[in-house]
Amino acid sequence: AAAWRRFIDLHPDRYILASSGDDIRRARAEGKLALALDIEGMCSLDEKITMVQLYYDLGVRQMNFAYNLNNAAGGGCHDEDIGLTAFGRDVVVEMNRVGMMVDCSHNAYRTTMEAMEISVDPVIFSHSNSRELCDHERNIWDDQILACAATGGVVGVNGIHWFLDEMNPGIEAFVRHIDYMVQKIGPAHVGLGIDYVFDDDTLFETKEAKGNFWPDSQYGNRPKRGYLPPEIMPETTERLLQLGYGDDDLHAIYGLNFLRMADQVWK
Repeated sequence: AAAWRRFIDLHPDRYILASSGDDIRRARAEGKLALALDIEGMCSLDEKITMVQLYYDLGVRQMNFAYNLNNAAGGGCHDEDIGLTAFGRDVVVEMNRVGMMVDCSHNAYRTTMEAMEISVDPVIFSHSNSRELCDHERNIWDDQILACAATGGVVGVNGIHWFLDEMNPGIEAFVRHIDYMVQKIGPAHVGLGIDYVFDDDTLFETKEAKGNFWPDSQYGNRPKRGYLPPEIMPETTERLLQLGYGDDDLHAIYGLNFLRMADQVWK
């Protein structure tokens, strides 16, 4: 968090640290990029509930429980489905108190369902696709999608090839996941979380270095894949327009829904 805060401070002409929805609006008005900090996996809490407030004060506005593998807070999607631990349940309550968004991406089924049951604030899946369309453990089932919407939350559709379609992970698959989500929960509860990085090799180098986070059963027998880049958005827009989506629907999906989450949850 400190390193990113310094990076943003060194480039005030380009970036704004987003601590509120109004910061995001200000960045747009000034032609800058709003950056919000998040944590994937709660190992850094060191089983201390007071760390939630500390990270919030440092600028973290979103956190999920486990990055693929289990930890002291709950279950990861590629591990035994242990659900939320007692500590994890306390973390949900504390995140609600301080105004930090509860994110269920990367987490096991029970962990997500229990978190959504406990949270009094809307819950998000920041970057998760439909498991009905692509049977990968990182994706989520229909009842998880419906439960997220029932909290008032948003599901962000992911652009990583592994989670789109095993054989044809292109724009067509990306649009198919967006439309599937919209048909299930409506355009007010669907967003984009393409999970893009500028260097494809970064993902694969990390995968090789920490292979236990990406088990061969889910990744090893699939082709080396990358990401859908932001440049796919014009064609994505055209395809959604062809499916009958209106301007209001696209504005909601492309950012206003997650902005609404910031307004509702962040304090």
